[in-house]
Amino acid sequence: MKTEQHQGAKGMYTVKHLLGETELNGKCGLYAEVTLEPGCILGYHEHHGESETYYLLSGEGCYNDNGVTRPVKAGDVTFTPDGSGHDIENTGTKDLVFMALIIFN
Repeated sequence: MKTEQHQGAKGMYTVKHLLGETELNGKCGLYAEVTLEPGCILGYHEHHGESETYYLLSGEGCYNDNGVTRPVKAGDVTFTPDGSGHDIENTGTKDLVFMALIIFN
């Protein structure tokens, strides 16, 4: 597990990589559990040549899907297709935990 700083991020978060480069076999860029501390936001970013899916495990937040925001909570799934952008913010008082999967096109 490592603490990372994402471009445009505010606050701290951790990324627990569940599969390495060998297991991802050049088809995926990331399969990880991400934990955002309260108040943390992963800044808006676009995906090119890939898509990203989040599956929320616990906590609550606000998800920005190409400028359209919506609340998210445990059990929700988000999808950002190739050529689109997103961000996510922990708006709760507890950690926001989700699975992140990046798939190359």
